[in-house]
Amino acid sequence: MAQRLRQFVGFWLLLWAAVAAAAPDILLANVYRNEIDPAPYLVSEKLDGVRAIWDGQSLKTRSGRVINAPVWFVDALPAVALDGELWIARQRFDEVSGTVRREVPVDAEWRKVRYMLFELPGAGGTFAQRVEQMQAIISKAKVPWLQVIEQRPAVNRESLKKWLARVVKQGGEGLMLHRADAPYETGRSDTLLKLKPALDAEGVVVRHLPGKGKYEGMLGALEIRLADGKLLRLGSGFSDEQRKNPPPPGALVTYRYRDLTAYGVPRFATFVRVREE
Repeated sequence: MAQRLRQFVGFWLLLWAAVAAAAPDILLANVYRNEIDPAPYLVSEKLDGVRAIWDGQSLKTRSGRVINAPVWFVDALPAVALDGELWIARQRFDEVSGTVRREVPVDAEWRKVRYMLFELPGAGGTFAQRVEQMQAIISKAKVPWLQVIEQRPAVNRESLKKWLARVVKQGGEGLMLHRADAPYETGRSDTLLKLKPALDAEGVVVRHLPGKGKYEGMLGALEIRLADGKLLRLGSGFSDEQRKNPPPPGALVTYRYRDLTAYGVPRFATFVRVREE
């Protein structure tokens, strides 16, 4: 039994590794820390959508999966690399995620979606200059579903704090900070920072742990592997339906936590959702 379990987990880890190898090489955000001076950064709202990378021919998720968007949607995109968020509105992630996941796109659903740009992969110049390039691209394209996320100077910590409070009060998720003077780069870096009222991160499902008591016969907890290789158990945040049909091994999930222990393990971690991108 133990050998079968190891083989099963090994299969899903190999599959996840193969998917990761096919993922686009893009810039990933670190978490904003109080000791960081926000003055060198341009700030935008963190949109709760599906990240999408356009390579000039096809749209792909962060994991490298092709997004089956309607022909009219992609035909309007320029023959240059783009990075942005497929987004409908605040607090409508489930809707846009469902739209993007369909094998056969539904025009009526995609008419609600906007491709909100925040980067030009591989382009030269500083980030502030690339923002100007993005604005020129959408002016030339002249289609309502291609837009640039507004970027504004952070000024100082106090203004950043007030800005975050306004966005969250209006139903937003948080803020993104991108150094205005930064050349394009990939990988996880302080060049790009996310600021939210609660911390979150992602991990890959390794196995399901059985439930007890009222959760007998259902999921008790997910064991996930973090980016640094540590294992973490998520036992809360699930609906009854999710406990009956939990994310499979190999799935990428988002969890929320309060802070880190002295050993670097997330404290009070709870499941948020499966990440499709």
